[in-house]
Amino acid sequence: MLALAEQGAPDGIWLRAGRQTGGKGRMGRGWESPVGNLYCSALVRLRASDPMPHTLALVAANAVHALVAPLCAGQARIKWPNDILVDGAKIAGILLERAGDAIVVGIGINVTDYPRGLDRPVTSLLAQGAREADAGALMERLAQLFGHWLAIWRAQGLDPVRTHWLLNAHPTGTPMRVVQADGESVEGAFDTLDQQGMLILRLANGHSRAIHAGDIFLT
Repeated sequence: MLALAEQGAPDGIWLRAGRQTGGKGRMGRGWESPVGNLYCSALVRLRASDPMPHTLALVAANAVHALVAPLCAGQARIKWPNDILVDGAKIAGILLERAGDAIVVGIGINVTDYPRGLDRPVTSLLAQGAREADAGALMERLAQLFGHWLAIWRAQGLDPVRTHWLLNAHPTGTPMRVVQADGESVEGAFDTLDQQGMLILRLANGHSRAIHAGDIFLT
């Protein structure tokens, strides 16, 4: 999709892979890609009037949550900045990449399988009881949901997107540890998202700290 973006591909196109040989997550981590799961990307061409590009992660999270939540036996929650969890186990991830005025929104959802032996719990739609889930049909529905939230993001700004995200995310007060890119670890409790989509962490001393990026571990 990045290559297509550089060749002038239009806003709104989607690609789906049946499997990936070089799937990746945040910070270049590998993403196991067996046949049966959903691996797809959407292309968003930025406009001058659009909100901040990084907040497309909230748009995507709202869409993915709306897709998987009704299919899962457990409770689906959004985890900042880019994961969907079901009863604490990861079921989907989101990755934004930029090429000029184009943002590629990559989405991976565990449909029929999930990796084993990781340092955190993982699940799939099949494991959650969604036995008729098909990756192709799921992408069609996901594209509709993403288009819905993208239109709200463009017409009304970030606020309604952020409000909906907060309704479906880890509750206020959730204990968490943040490991930042420089290796610094910060512990506290989830407070909110600020008006730019940054995570606000409430520290033990009562102060607040804005987190721009990092790995989140719910504790």
